Amino acid sequence: MTLENLLQRFGIALCLGPLVMLVGCPKQYDAVQPSASATAPALPKPSSAPSAAVQAASQANDPARARQAERLIAQVEKAYQSGVSNYRGGRLDAARQDFDLAVDTMLASGLDLKKDPQLSDELERLLNQINSLEMDALKQGNGLSPVLEAAPIDEAANEVTFPANPELTQKLKQELTISTSDLPLVINDQVAGYIGYFANSPSFHAHMLRSMERAGKYKTMMQQVLKEEGVPQDLIYLAVAESGFQPQALNAGSGAGGIWQFMPTGAYGLARSGWVDERFDPEKSTRAYAKYMKALYNQFGDWYLAMAGYDWGPGNVQKAVMRTGYADFWELYRRNAMPKETKAYVPQILAAVIMAKNPEKYGLDKMVPMPAVVYDTVTTDYPVDLRLVADLTDATVQEIVALNPSLLRLSTPGTSDFDLHVPVGTKDVYLDRIKAIPDDKRMSWRFHTVKPGESLEGIAASLHGRASEIAETNGIGLADAVAPGDELVIPLAAVSGGVGHSQHYTLRQGDTLAIVADRFNVSPEDLRNWNHLSSSALKPGRVLSVSAPLRLAPAMRSHVKRGRAAVAGRTKAASSKGISNKVSRGSGAKSKASSTHAASNAKGAATSSHRKKH
Repeated sequence: MTLENLLQRFGIALCLGPLVMLVGCPKQYDAVQPSASATAPALPKPSSAPSAAVQAASQANDPARARQAERLIAQVEKAYQSGVSNYRGGRLDAARQDFDLAVDTMLASGLDLKKDPQLSDELERLLNQINSLEMDALKQGNGLSPVLEAAPIDEAANEVTFPANPELTQKLKQELTISTSDLPLVINDQVAGYIGYFANSPSFHAHMLRSMERAGKYKTMMQQVLKEEGVPQDLIYLAVAESGFQPQALNAGSGAGGIWQFMPTGAYGLARSGWVDERFDPEKSTRAYAKYMKALYNQFGDWYLAMAGYDWGPGNVQKAVMRTGYADFWELYRRNAMPKETKAYVPQILAAVIMAKNPEKYGLDKMVPMPAVVYDTVTTDYPVDLRLVADLTDATVQEIVALNPSLLRLSTPGTSDFDLHVPVGTKDVYLDRIKAIPDDKRMSWRFHTVKPGESLEGIAASLHGRASEIAETNGIGLADAVAPGDELVIPLAAVSGGVGHSQHYTLRQGDTLAIVADRFNVSPEDLRNWNHLSSSALKPGRVLSVSAPLRLAPAMRSHVKRGRAAVAGRTKAASSKGISNKVSRGSGAKSKASSTHAASNAKGAATSSHRKKH
């Protein structure tokens, strides 16, 4: 799954899904990229030497806890190996469920994975190995999750060259005089060439239209964030190239994700766990993006070089400046001091900005932006199923999922606070209604507002509950009539796992395959397949999987040629010395070769971009 996504979707990515930065010498998260013929890797064996966690447990005279951790790892390995077997056999759905079970076994263990180095490392290894399988599946054209729209702009980076066209360049320069932007804009042969190409490319024109439509959901918020961070608001158009304004876009080659395509390093405060990946949160990731761009500008003193650093890595740009003596993007361009992709990146972004600022000239004026995403926020410190959230707020599950793209599971985290987004105007009703649901039932119980014509029996049947239990829980008689508008708490059979996407049911005396299937609104055939049943005979006490994984998070979807590395710490800047300021034109900002900041690493400037290259 995408495991990273996993981690990402983390949702495991596969496992579940619905869907930086740089410097000094950052520690990058190296995305695993096995060849198309690669076989599934085995989980690294735990070291024979006692782990820090085991040693700590021993020192605390708690050998039972150490044994519990070892048993947990053994269970996880068993589920993972089953997934590997299914994966190699081409049974991707079964593999996905096995991988889900492996990760869920750890997350639902009740052990403190974060504070136990042994278990924390085991979870990270597990996620990385599953991620490598997702990468391999994608390369073979049989990815475990659906694909989002890829950006045609990425193909243009390496496949398009433009002969100088003075007439087009002059025409666009005249048009630029009526364009207003807080980002320095320049028209030259390179920018003009991309504008001409994009304006006449059906695929890019369609991508630009859809991108601008989706931008309506976040544009106001993004511009406000960039303004607060002191960054040109028109830098939001980098998202046209990065993701097309798709919050859960993922790069199949690098694992970079989100609107701004950050790597999963947790830099700039973007949290990542088995439940949440904040790279997919439009507002939080935009805040990280703005801070990162501001850091790049502070390093180079030029927005074009900052943009180049975003694509290629600030350390690489710094080295090019030091090598040539020019702190000017266009001079580096002319001297071929950058790779083809980065040479194309800045003029592409400028072309996209100019087109967006002049929509009527490029056939973009007829598009209708999507409504801005607005919501109320409720901070939860408990796990709650998103289906219950939808019940409580009179919304659909799809609406709740769309408002919370950073969630990788069909529930809020069970181990940390989470800012749950609910429809505008529903915060108070949510807080009032949730009080009726016990804390430990918020992953299984439901809430229902009676509609005209409904009866207690009918409601029980539709939600696969029991009328007697509903009546008892709500303090009413089984024979009592319910009226439209009545609010009922619906107790449902408790399921294990508590993670919102992979549910399990412990069989009771008298249960049959048909009864269990009806209770959970699935088919008997599904139950047979999910549980490898050879007959319909069921023994009380057996645990059955009663639902297929619910995938909220994205898979490796955006097959772009660029990848992003991420910064693992703060930029350590020091003035570069001995560089002649030979050029003072071209980028729209003053060339600052003599004062450009370089990362103060003993061996030179950092070479990583915010995303990792293929």
